[in-house]
Amino acid sequence: MTTTATTPVVSTPAAQARPLPRTRRRTLAPGKRLPASRLIGPGLVLVLWAAASAAGQLDPAAIPAPWTVLRTAGHLWSDGTLSTDVLTSLERAGYGFALGLTAGVVLALAAGLSRVGEALIDGTVQLNRAIPTLGLIPLFILWLGIGETFKIAIIAIVVYIPIYLNLHAALSGIDHRFVELAEVQGLSRVRFVRQIVIPGALPGFFVGLRLGVTGSWLSLVVLEQINATSGLGYLMFQAQNYGRTDIILVGLLIYGVFGLVSDSAVRIVERRVLSWRRTLSN
Repeated sequence: MTTTATTPVVSTPAAQARPLPRTRRRTLAPGKRLPASRLIGPGLVLVLWAAASAAGQLDPAAIPAPWTVLRTAGHLWSDGTLSTDVLTSLERAGYGFALGLTAGVVLALAAGLSRVGEALIDGTVQLNRAIPTLGLIPLFILWLGIGETFKIAIIAIVVYIPIYLNLHAALSGIDHRFVELAEVQGLSRVRFVRQIVIPGALPGFFVGLRLGVTGSWLSLVVLEQINATSGLGYLMFQAQNYGRTDIILVGLLIYGVFGLVSDSAVRIVERRVLSWRRTLSN
């Protein structure tokens, strides 16, 4: 009777069962956003618009088809009318936004970092916020005339208010424990502002910046229809007199594109500057 020797199986660490790494699943967070996901909604609206126009469900005199609007935009651009008006609108919005941004940041810092500044500035800004900005147009026309100055001034007022409010709220909302920690560490005023105040106030600043960018375009479309001789608003006002809804839609679409692009640019800068902050999309 022969016996066969069995070789004992030696278990090695590689052969042993390893516990699978547990991945942390976030069931409540939406996750990272898809690239260009913000274009899905406008693209869907455009598809529905084109489909309704092709099916004859829309009155061409009231709402022209997308291809009609695109053809009109091409004609206006080829004869130089649209390019001139676009550059004029961009210049007005740019000057007004720059002035409003500077005023909002300076006033918010003065009011947020000084009790004397808050006593002098915050109440005045809140009073200005309670007054409808468009209601200031007749007064500013009397003060500054009907030229470009009053348009830029109105845009600056529309821009600086949300920037001031959000930045001032962010400065006021900095945790007092950080202030106490800075005092214990003996930080100078400059280092305190650079290391504590600025990082804590940046999220609020970017919220105000986005609102200010949008506000500059919203105010521009109204101002360019008041004693103006150029600009997208003037182009739309002239088209209204002749019943050209296609030209009006061209101006509205350009305003919308400008607003979306400028808001997206602010969001990109915000995401890069605040890369250290954990949010639902991270």
